[in-house]
Amino acid sequence: MFTVTGDTVVSARDGTPIPGQDTGMESEQLQLLYNLTTALGIGVLIGLERGWKQRQAGDGERIAGVRTFALIGLLGGSSAILAEQLGPLVLSLVFLGLAGVWAAVYVSNLRNGSHDVGITSLVAGLLTFVLGALTALGDVMIAVAAAVVTTLLLSYKPRIHRWVGALDADELHAILKLLLISVVLLPILPDQGYGPWQALNPFTIWWMVVLIAAISFVGYFSIRIGGTRRGILFAGLFGGLASSTAVSLNFSRQVKHDRARAEVFAPGILLACGTMFPRMAIVATLINSRLLQPLLLPATLMTLVIALPILYRWRRLTSSTTPKLESVIDNPLEIGSALAFGALLGLVFLLSEALQQWVGETGLLALAAASGLSDVDAITLTLAQESQQDIQLEVAATGILIAATVNGLVKGGMAYLIGGRVLGVQVGVPLLLSGIVGLCSAWLWIY
Repeated sequence: MFTVTGDTVVSARDGTPIPGQDTGMESEQLQLLYNLTTALGIGVLIGLERGWKQRQAGDGERIAGVRTFALIGLLGGSSAILAEQLGPLVLSLVFLGLAGVWAAVYVSNLRNGSHDVGITSLVAGLLTFVLGALTALGDVMIAVAAAVVTTLLLSYKPRIHRWVGALDADELHAILKLLLISVVLLPILPDQGYGPWQALNPFTIWWMVVLIAAISFVGYFSIRIGGTRRGILFAGLFGGLASSTAVSLNFSRQVKHDRARAEVFAPGILLACGTMFPRMAIVATLINSRLLQPLLLPATLMTLVIALPILYRWRRLTSSTTPKLESVIDNPLEIGSALAFGALLGLVFLLSEALQQWVGETGLLALAAASGLSDVDAITLTLAQESQQDIQLEVAATGILIAATVNGLVKGGMAYLIGGRVLGVQVGVPLLLSGIVGLCSAWLWIY
């Protein structure tokens, strides 16, 4: 019989250590073996991608393949282990040596007439070494995650180049400007209330502007990168993330010139409007997570009511009847648009606080209905923010659903006035039913 004391197995009879049973040392050795194996696997993963890209090259023509990258990963792991025993200088010297060897091979290939002037494989090799070292030092999950991301970036080279080529100068400048004022300006904005009732918080208002801009970014560039020619549903889905109002207006105008196309564009408008409901719930939940419970069922039912006619009408269409689209929405990332939305958001914040002080919760619901005539994002953010301390969750959720219902009815009216009676009926009736279902389910679910 024996027992374990600390890291050593000892005899239960006389308490003497049993030779060769140091469990702590064995555990440490197993951990090192696991880390080195992971480092080797990281090299194999990146090497598979690099080797596949150069699979047509003959023996001796590839700079590095699966074996080389696997060895580099193992070299990084082994060097990190040595560095823990001999000092960090070892790791630095091995890394510099690897970089020098790889640079020499690169220069030699250029002198021999190679037309490949890219340094992607060189950087990937050095990164493999670093990730192998990280693994040996214990940061296994970080190293593995970085290896997967690295492999994806390497394998998506043609697609990434196509995405970059799809951007024009104005869009790139808009992104850079928005990132600049978000990263630089947001941290230095004062996080405190100003004005009447301390209703205006610059940091909170601008943070919400950045949040909406990020969501609009996803929708806008999904269309720009993927192309609206992929179909009406693609444009409706991702265009709805950026601006369902802009999509509804654009599609209604296209039906205005050819009323026979109502059957084609109605599902796109409905999908753009249906995207608004889950987006609305997600945005509100990001501000106040407690709003998920009261909004979940009504928003889900409203989305399903919209989804059924979309499926029905889309099954009746064929790819040959889907028109080609050149432009669905304008760039939502302009600084002017962000500032205008920030001003609108500040105004809604101020009106919300004023109505709450003067009229109470009834005034907030009236403001939600009025805000829904033009936009749901501002009132959604306002009510979600107010629900953290000033108003009840039930009131905030009801106000958000009222704004969404009114906004949907406005888009149905827009489709009727611009696109004609057929489009108006096909769009307006589902939106009206979704609003009724949403408000009724909210009454039963929330209250």
